[in-house]
Amino acid sequence: MVRRAALVAALVAGFLTGSPATAAPPSCSAPVPSDTRPGYLVADPDCELDGSAFTALPGATVHTGIRAGAAYRIEVPKRWNGRLVVYAHGYRGTGTTVYVSNPELRQHYLDEGYAWAASSYATNGYDVGQGVRDTYALTGLFRQVTGRTARKVFISGASMGGHVTAVAIEEYPRTFAGAMPYCGVLGDAELFDWFLDANVSAAALAGVGIEFPLQPDAAYPLRFAGQVARIKAALTGTEAGRTWSDVLERRSGGERPGFPAAFAYWNAASQGGLPFLFSLYPGLSGGTAGIAPGNLTDNRRTVYRSTDGWWPTAAERALNESVLRVRRTATADPHLAGVPRVDGRPSVPVLSLHGVGDLFVPFSMEQEYARRAAANGRSRLFVSRAIRTAAHCGFTSAELSRAFDELIAWTDRGLRPAGDAILDRRKVASATFGCRFTVGVRPEYAPDSCGRGPAGTA
Repeated sequence: MVRRAALVAALVAGFLTGSPATAAPPSCSAPVPSDTRPGYLVADPDCELDGSAFTALPGATVHTGIRAGAAYRIEVPKRWNGRLVVYAHGYRGTGTTVYVSNPELRQHYLDEGYAWAASSYATNGYDVGQGVRDTYALTGLFRQVTGRTARKVFISGASMGGHVTAVAIEEYPRTFAGAMPYCGVLGDAELFDWFLDANVSAAALAGVGIEFPLQPDAAYPLRFAGQVARIKAALTGTEAGRTWSDVLERRSGGERPGFPAAFAYWNAASQGGLPFLFSLYPGLSGGTAGIAPGNLTDNRRTVYRSTDGWWPTAAERALNESVLRVRRTATADPHLAGVPRVDGRPSVPVLSLHGVGDLFVPFSMEQEYARRAAANGRSRLFVSRAIRTAAHCGFTSAELSRAFDELIAWTDRGLRPAGDAILDRRKVASATFGCRFTVGVRPEYAPDSCGRGPAGTA
């Protein structure tokens, strides 16, 4: 689980990847220039980020290498069951060195007889399209490298890798038998609207004017930092700050247990000298996420609420009259350019997990996918599980392995697994929401009323 002290490094890092072998190298090779992306380096896939060797687990064989500017790892157990899991990693910042890493369920996959494969992708940044192409390419690469063909292929991905997963099963509907995104960006550009909402609502409540430049000038980040300092001073320990928390709760998934602790957890984090949520303000990049052909964000029709009554209060009306309104100039792409769109049209079973208090990729991403799937008549193919954690991707191996095993039972025997009613506002607000599939208590998530031991225990 990601701890606060390591939060920023864990969320937005980016560094290394590799070249082929099955035995541990005597030392790590220096990153090599990419043959597809000028200026990019590909780190040695036979080495971990700490410089230790990547080697096969007992009873397995590994294959590593570089293909089309992306490093890859493949691991096959001796008693292979003929199935493959491809893993899609999350966002790794905007550095120019790419590296491959192992899935959290590596040991579990091998224990159950599954082979797995992972790619570094050929680029960093929020390049979901490249992630989809490189992750899909693993299915053919597996055949080339191992000389075997997988009878079934599953896909799983975390965070931005969840976005990759959701797009991949729509772009290549006949390739995958099932999908398990977790802490995933399942609402595509809705994630960037969330970052916009957090910032403009804070500024309005603080009475501080902010801008949304479509082409930020060089001095804008410093100017924005000064505005944020005034916003923070106006909201810290004040009634306006408490209202902001209430607004964010509703914009990120609705009233739910543990939100005050989650809000405190994320509000205490920082990045680049800014409080964490302000460091993600889309106006800093013109709303392009660094890759879209224009501003993706829009709040012209957004109604900001801090209560759940039928009608907005006078204070809510005042907030909505004063908040900065932004118009999009670009949209999520229907294919793999820019920020790819997630239609919510799965053709295979999808079992997803999401943290109730995650405010980096908020719980509302899960609800958005559920709504899209329902609109497309695909609700029967989507199951979501709420986990009582405030951390981003802060799941235990027990939670992930149980979900994977039950996804397999669903695809093999039609046993649709249980999930949470994430679109039922009353159930989401229940004091026990998220208890059913959570294993253990996270120290950053409180209060807990599930009667469980520390994370990782029953």
